[in-house]
Amino acid sequence: MTAIWINGEMTTAEEARVSAFDAGIQHGVGLFETLLAREDRVIHLLQHLDRLEESVRETRLSSRMRPDGIAEAIHRTVKAADLPASRIRVTITGGDLNLLHGQGGEHDPTIMVVAQPATAYPDELFDRGVRVSVADARANPLDPLAGHKTLDYWSRLTELQSAAAKGASEALWFMVSNHLAGGCVSNVILVKDDEFITPIARGEEPEGGLPSPVLPGIVRAEVLGWAAAEGRVIRREMIGIETVLTADEVLLTNSSWGVLPVVGLEQEAIASGAPGPVATALRAWWLEQ
Repeated sequence: MTAIWINGEMTTAEEARVSAFDAGIQHGVGLFETLLAREDRVIHLLQHLDRLEESVRETRLSSRMRPDGIAEAIHRTVKAADLPASRIRVTITGGDLNLLHGQGGEHDPTIMVVAQPATAYPDELFDRGVRVSVADARANPLDPLAGHKTLDYWSRLTELQSAAAKGASEALWFMVSNHLAGGCVSNVILVKDDEFITPIARGEEPEGGLPSPVLPGIVRAEVLGWAAAEGRVIRREMIGIETVLTADEVLLTNSSWGVLPVVGLEQEAIASGAPGPVATALRAWWLEQ
């Protein structure tokens, strides 16, 4: 079943309500995290809460976030859902916030946790890999919110619709400088000559460099940790489309599917056009998480 927790109270899908004046509805002011639970075990919970707390602080969304309280709400909601695998969405909005009145971070945010059945991705998706397109939109490194999981997903969803119309499963976003940022709902990692190459994410920028519009993905960080433990070289750098097209493997990471291999970009094949050994190894690793 689907279970919902809002501002300290469990509710149902039929009865769940937020204010018509909530800043998330009025202005799209808010952040979210998507997590996966297997039975009552929430995967990478602390990493998600750390990233959420950092984003709340950096965006000045609220000064009243309590990670331990949100963790308790997540566990309570997952238990109420009682599912073998849950997709968890944690949303924090500005609440009844009027930014023009200078309330800053002293207002009460709206906090909502939803646990519902996790998306069941077919095995063939990972056995055969997926194709991706190139998004028309571009990520702006000067947008201070670009590297956070904000509620502003309209353009990403539009690009996903366009990708689906082309027979693609995801669309790659590039920056205004034509360097790779990531997917609409995923991070990107390339494998080339046993090296792992990924775009520079928020918080990883070199001193004096432009800020990055790339979200520091949780599964991305775990995959890079796996690679480091395997003794692989890891490079965080600005990546052009030619580097993507000449990679041995291209991997998409997020907390819903884990690691998804890309076998083609638009009309071009990636390497042999089939998932490589790294994708296969990481699929097995993810299923053991």
